[in-house]
Amino acid sequence: MNRFVDKFISYLQVEKNYSPHTVLNYRIDLVEFFGFIGEVAVDNVDYLLLRKYLAHLRTLNFKSRSLSRKLSSLRSFFRFLEREGLVKSNPASLLMSPKKEKLLPKFLSEEDMTKFIESAPIAAIDDKRDRAILEVLYGSGMRVSELVGLDVEHVDMIGGVAKVAGKGKKERLVPLGETAILSIRDYLKSRVSAAKAIFLNKQGTRLTDRSVRNIVNKYVVKAALNSHVSPHVLRHSFATHLLNRGADLRAVQELLGHVNLSTTQIYTHVTTDRLKKIYDLAHPRA
Repeated sequence: MNRFVDKFISYLQVEKNYSPHTVLNYRIDLVEFFGFIGEVAVDNVDYLLLRKYLAHLRTLNFKSRSLSRKLSSLRSFFRFLEREGLVKSNPASLLMSPKKEKLLPKFLSEEDMTKFIESAPIAAIDDKRDRAILEVLYGSGMRVSELVGLDVEHVDMIGGVAKVAGKGKKERLVPLGETAILSIRDYLKSRVSAAKAIFLNKQGTRLTDRSVRNIVNKYVVKAALNSHVSPHVLRHSFATHLLNRGADLRAVQELLGHVNLSTTQIYTHVTTDRLKKIYDLAHPRA
């Protein structure tokens, strides 16, 4: 089994150019599947066995989104094996994904976002770094992985834009906003290190995703916010506030780095309350 998985993982990395995070998820999904089927040879896996595995996953109370991803991993894996002539057919091709529940993205109000960002002081160098991180996450809507991957050379201080490597290592330019640029400048002036990465830890090396999440949690407590706030909530807030202020949906899609517009459209559900208020105020029959 390992040689089949290794060939598939190599295909994802080299030919599909998938991100390390996505590749890791595929590997985990396949290891779990082969752990379930035991000694069954890969060319003996059939539709009924896959249905049995799906039933097993349901007993573990996975959410629909997680189930869909695991099934997608199996489909891709067996499609690859079929293409390479390692199996006669793809037994996962007939599997139906469970209907995904519509989860509205969590976001902060503009007032809470201001309170949250301004809870980070700008005295010590670590404070300046933290403030810049919060400003960049909200000011650009970039993902945490994109933020920690930023190098000094990737940021155009005059133009106010940054070049980020998104999912699938696809590069795009994102505007940062004036306050984010000022915060980055303030932080870089204060630090001694000439490292190429913008955001550094106390050891002078690049921050990790986990470190950024810890920084965000720190200021959630400091700002006394009741709701759970992750770095991704700042990305949700970025998109929601843009749409609330009249931004074009396709423009927001480009800013977020979404391949499909349908991924961005989830934010339009959040703005329904605002549209109802406008309707109530403006329509004579409201």
